[in-house]
This record gives sequence, structure tokens and C-alpha cells, in this order.
Amino acid sequence: MKLFSSVNDVTDLDALVAQALQLKADPFAHQYLGKNKTLALVFMNPSLRTRMSTQKAARNLGMDVMVLNVDKEGWALELRDNVIMNGTTVEHIREAAGVMGEYADIIGLRAFPGLKDRDEDYTEMIFNKFVQFCGKPVVSLESATRHPLQSLADLVTITELKIRSRPKVVLTWAPHVKPLPQAVPNSFAEWMCKADVDFVIAQPKGYELSTKFTQGATITYNQQEALADADFIYVKNWSAYEPYGKMPEVTEDWLLKNDSLKITNNAKVMHCLPVRRNLELSDEILDGPHSVVVHEAGNRVWAAQAVLKQMLENL
Repeated sequence: MKLFSSVNDVTDLDALVAQALQLKADPFAHQYLGKNKTLALVFMNPSLRTRMSTQKAARNLGMDVMVLNVDKEGWALELRDNVIMNGTTVEHIREAAGVMGEYADIIGLRAFPGLKDRDEDYTEMIFNKFVQFCGKPVVSLESATRHPLQSLADLVTITELKIRSRPKVVLTWAPHVKPLPQAVPNSFAEWMCKADVDFVIAQPKGYELSTKFTQGATITYNQQEALADADFIYVKNWSAYEPYGKMPEVTEDWLLKNDSLKITNNAKVMHCLPVRRNLELSDEILDGPHSVVVHEAGNRVWAAQAVLKQMLENL
């Protein structure tokens, strides 16, 4: 594996999930793979779980890790080509990515969308230019449109905790105070549509995701209808795809509470975190027996380790 940017970069989904669970059972079995190898983690936006889990995963494999918070510690990057750099940008991404490739064997990159220009965000300009110029294998730590490490950890969690062979998985929209990217729901939908699950998306009208990511999903505007007999409920806010980055008014109550779970198959509730309590998810669920959000976050380590292991095996 030279690139991990989406589920489309995975040749055998079941094998990758199985590898993650095997690494969870024996984390240090492959430390020889990372000896004298360096992982550079490049963050253009904040991170808690992605940063810590990927660092731990790399060290479990024997790698050295360098972390650069570009938004605080690096030069302002120019992304456009054929421009006179007489403004606020100091370094072009061509040189910046190329230099990082000289220092590292594998690079992880995190960059959020601007949520202003859909065409610009959905071309993944930052991520693709970085891949083009760094010359090394690249792991997406979240991009403008996807969060594949999160989605792999989500699938690992579902595989690990399911009580029937083909569980029903529901992705449900949740309220928020500001518009959030579509990266996590896009990615989760894309992975679930490739997995052996019964997948349903519940959302208010106006919050439809791009059909590029939802082919194969059942889509409904009725949350209660979606929750019936669900095994897993993935709660997440996202802003509108059209009109892009906006928050169409929602009058119904979409906050998940314990009463909502009575019609489920004793469903486990998931969230990528961070979560705004009593806005996106109620205290009673987060602090109750249905929540697996911390367990899910723990699986971020094994998801990242499985991907890094495949990359190290191909260096």
C-alpha cells in the first residue's frame, strides 16, 4: 500500500479489519518492520485522537515519529501554481512537501475543508498536491472529503462487537451550533456501503450527502423509522452538500436519547468524537451502557497500525 486516502485504496477490506484485530491482540509482534523508519505527521488542523493513536500505532511498529503542526509551527503555504508569492504565503507546497519527503519514510497529512467553495474542497487540492510532491507513501489523517482512519476504526468496532452476522448500521444526523464538514459521514457511508452490513442513513431534508458516497445505502428522513431493529447507531453532524456548507433549518428533534433506543436491537451508539454533550448526544446515552464511543476511539490505534504495517511491508 502506497496511499491510504479512502476505502478504494484497500484491496481486501475483511483482511485489513482482521489485521487490525490481530494487532490489537498482539501489538508489538511487528516492531522489526519500523526499525530505522520515520513517520511524519503533518497537521494543518487540530487533532487529539488522530494524533495520539497514529503516534502510538507507529511506535508499536518500532517507528520514530515526527509531528509538525503547520498551522502553528510552519510557514504559511502557497497552494496555487504559477503565482508571484508577494503576499502572506512564505513557502510553496511543492518545496514543503518535497522536503518532508526527504525526512520521512511515510507521511500522514490532516487538512480540513474551507466549506466555502465546494468544487475546491472536493478536488482535494491540498491532499493531492502533497501526495504529488512528497514522493513517499501518504496516509490521510482526514481530508476535505474523507476520514478513512476513523472509518476503518469504526468498521473494526462493528466487526468486534456485532452479535449477528449482518448487523443493521444507522448513520443519523445530529444538531450542532456551527456547520461541520461532510468528511466523516462521507467516509463512514463509503466504508459501510462496501462492508457486509444493512446500512441506513437518516437525515433531515436538505442534508443529503453527495451520492458519490452513498451508493447502496437506504436513505430516509425519518429517524425513528431508521432506528427500528438497529444494531449500531453512528451519530454525527454535517452541513449541507447543497447549498454547500450551509445549515438548513431543522424543526424536528434529532437529539438521540434513551427512549429512542427502545425500538432498536439493543443498539450500540457510536460517535467519532469530539462530541458536544446534550446537543449532538445526550448525557444519558454517553454515560450509559449503550455508548461505545471510548472503545471506538481506542480502536483508532489498531486501524492506524494495520495501515502503517501494510505500508512498511511495501517500502
